[in-house]
Parts: sequence; structure tokens; C-alpha cells
Amino acid sequence: MEHHQLELIFAVLFATILAQPLGRRLGQAPAVLMTAFGVVLALIPQVPNIQIDPKLILPLVLPPLLYAAARRTSWRQFAENWAAISLRAVVLVIVTTVAVAWAFHLWYPGIPLGAAVALGALVAPPDPVAVSALAGKLGLPRRLVAVLEGEGLFNDVTAIVLYTAAIQAVMSGSFSAWQAALDFGVSALVGTVVGLLFGWAGSKLMHRLDEAPWRVALGLLLPFAAYGFSESRGGSAVLAVLVCSLYLTDAANDFGDSDYRLVGDSFWQITEMLVTGFAFGLIGLELSTVLRDAGPDWPRFLGSAAVVIAVVVGLRLIWLLTTTAIFQSWWRTRDRDEPYTWRETMVTWWAGMRGVATVALALAIPLSTDAGRPFPGRTEILFTAFAVVLFTLLLQGPTLPAVVRATGVRADLGAERVIERELWTRVLQAELARLEEISRTEHLPEEVYDRLRSTFERRLAHADPEAADENARMATDRALAFTAKMRAISNDVLEAGRAEALAARREPGVPPDVVDRVMRRLDLRGAAN
Repeated sequence: MEHHQLELIFAVLFATILAQPLGRRLGQAPAVLMTAFGVVLALIPQVPNIQIDPKLILPLVLPPLLYAAARRTSWRQFAENWAAISLRAVVLVIVTTVAVAWAFHLWYPGIPLGAAVALGALVAPPDPVAVSALAGKLGLPRRLVAVLEGEGLFNDVTAIVLYTAAIQAVMSGSFSAWQAALDFGVSALVGTVVGLLFGWAGSKLMHRLDEAPWRVALGLLLPFAAYGFSESRGGSAVLAVLVCSLYLTDAANDFGDSDYRLVGDSFWQITEMLVTGFAFGLIGLELSTVLRDAGPDWPRFLGSAAVVIAVVVGLRLIWLLTTTAIFQSWWRTRDRDEPYTWRETMVTWWAGMRGVATVALALAIPLSTDAGRPFPGRTEILFTAFAVVLFTLLLQGPTLPAVVRATGVRADLGAERVIERELWTRVLQAELARLEEISRTEHLPEEVYDRLRSTFERRLAHADPEAADENARMATDRALAFTAKMRAISNDVLEAGRAEALAARREPGVPPDVVDRVMRRLDLRGAAN
């Protein structure tokens, strides 16, 4: 059985790689394709059921994905959009939880209200992994993406506290609103402190590590450590990972060198791709577990699932329209981008996909209460939660690009190009100012100074021709043909050297590690051309 499980995992990971070019060709996010792939596998009787402890899903998946997302953002982005993020990550999650619990309890009066609240809490938060995988690659305005990702990253704090309080109430038969509010405050505080502690300690240790792979490996382990430590201390594990990741991302400006950035970017791009694909494939695969628990009578749960989906999706639209109408004038004075319009509201509404967190929390619902009785409504809750996830991923996910095109919501590329040109100009000015200082202190000959200055100016013109002056562009145009010719010759010569080194690797008496060191130097030399 373990052998079949391993084969299944490798099949999902292999499909993750193939989903990248296929998604690009079809114009769909690979996460959507992986969810559909998992559903297809789940419906094939010969495919074994995936056997992963539900309590391990979030600790295994969220830390690396949150860290990868944090590398693309900063504290400043969250600070600029704190009002919109708070309204959705806290208030909207609470409102959705209450509304879903009320509707579900009306449909199933025999299920305790606490169990209905648990369902509401686990379907209320849009998933940060789903948002990053689907909404982050559609060319949306950066502020809009920042708010969507911020909502997905912070709303789990609210949802998990509500979920935990509801589960405990059903298990023990008692509930305290005051205790739930206290748990929320403690969870957020402990998670923040743990995240800061691990981020600070990790940055100090990274300063002492000399090699880029060592730093990248530490960056991989720290989010897992922050997650586990915070969870064991009653804090928000998700918030701890987020704070730790953002701290390390900012601290990397102090200790990060070019090798660290190159190695780290490649490593996290691959890690995020594989973990995201596995997570969404797992969502589809778990459908077999849900159908098995529901039994042959699963169609009778479709009515309640449709009602909950309508509440989740409809309430989000009403909330966004209302808050946009109320706060639009205030956001207009704070945001550098255009304020929210009804078009942006439609995109934000349809981008509220549920995903990994919802599935993991649903599967983690206990089988029985403290009194030994079956957990009330567990089958109905599990089926409804999966219906919400599959609806948002397999309907909203594939149609989100069409919604973006129909509404015409796009990033202002012209404004971004202006910012980029201004930044290149600042970079050149800083380089030339430093060159002036070195020329004075080192007493550089005039011809050396002129050559170095023209080199930096040509480099700017090559990186961004629009940011360079006319003379630099003309010099660059003249040099490009010559440079291309020299690069072709150099690459041809280097390729002959690589072939000789590879031939030596197959000869007896030549240590492979020596050849690998030579090959690395040759590859770096080729990359510098």
C-alpha cells in the first residue's frame, strides 16, 4: 500500500510539471488543472485513496508557500492597504461564518449550531495559495493583488480561531464568547512574537553563513520551525510564518549577495511550483474520501451545498460593493493607483477562491465528541466544504481570466515603465557618483575614468534604452553588433572547453567533483558573457 501511495505522489508531482506548459497554452492557471487532475484520479476506482493525516496538510504545505509569497511582497504593501485587508481578513470572515452557520443550521436543524459555525469558519477565508496561484498572474493592478494576497494571508488567523472555538464547543458541550475573543487576541499576539523571534534569529544566523545554498536551506527550515513552535504555544501558526517570512525578506537586503539571490530565486520558484501543484492535486484526490464518507446518498447533500455556496459567493459581493461605496473616497486619498471601481470590485469578488486551508480544516474535524458520540453533521460539513472548494476552484478559477478581460481591469504598465526608468536613472547616478569618488581617491587616469563611465552608461542603455541619453543609446547601438559577434565567438570557444571537461569526467582517474568545479566556473563565465 505504501508503494502505491508513493507512486501516486510522484504522479501528482509529474503532472505538476506538465501542467505548467499546458496551462500556458490553454490560458489557465496550473492550479486549476491540478485540481481537475486530482478529481479525475479520485473518480477512478483503481487509484488508491491518498493517505495523509489531515493535521499534517497545513504544516507541510503552508510554510514554504507563505515564504515564497512573502519574497514577492513587503511590509509596506500591507501597511498601505491595511484598511481593506482588515475589513476582509477579520470582519468579512466573521460575517461569513455567522451567515453560513445560520443558513446551514436552518437546513439541518438537528445539527448543533456549534458544528454549523465550524463549517462557516472553514469556508469563510479565501485561500492564500489559491489567490497567489490564480489571481497573481493576470496582470492586475499591484494594489489589487496586494489586497487579495493580504486578505488570503491574514484571514486564516480569524478563521482558525473561530473554527477551533466551535470545535471545542461541540466536543465539550460548552461555549464562551469571551474565551473565543481572548483566544483570538492571544493567538495573534503569540504568532506575531514567534514570527519576529524566528525572523530576527534567522537573519542573525544568515549573516554568519558564507555560502548561498546554506542560507537558502535555512530559509526553507525557518518557516516550518516558526509554524510548529507557534502552534505548540497556542499562537497563530500562519501569522508566525508570515511575520517570519516578511522579516527575513527585508533582512535579506543586508546580507543577500548576488549568489544568494540567484540561488534563492531558482530554488523558491521550483519549490513553489511543486508544492502548489501537489496541494491542489491533493484537493482533488480527497474527493474520494468525501464520497466514501457520504456513501450512496451523497446527492441529498447537494441542496445544502448549493445554499452555502450561494451565501459564501453572494455575501462576498454584497460586502465588497458596500465597503467600496462607503470607503471609496477615503481610499482615493490614500492610494496612488486608481480607486476601486465596480470593475475592480467584480474581479475582487470572483477571485475569492477557497483551497488548501478549507480542505485541511474540514478533514481535521474529529470523528467523535468527548462523550464518545459521533461528531454531529460531520459528513454533511465535509461534503459542503468540498463543494465550496470545487465550485470556487473549478468554476471561478477558470473563468477569472475572462472576468478580468471583460472588465478591462489591468495594471497601468505605462506608469510602471516610468517608475522603472526613474529607478534605472537613480542606479546610474549612484554608480557614476561612486565612480567619481574612486577617481578622486585613486587618482585614476582620465582615459580609464572615461572608459569606465562609458561602460556604465552603455550598461544602462542595454538594460533600459528609454532611460539612457541619446549619446549612450548611439554608443550602445554601435557596440551591440560587435558585442553580439564577440559573444557568439566566446560561447563557441567555451562550448569546446565544456565538451573537453565532460569528456574528462568519463575518463578513469579524474575525480568527478574536480570536473564539476571546473564546469561551474565555465558556466559562470558563460553567464557573464
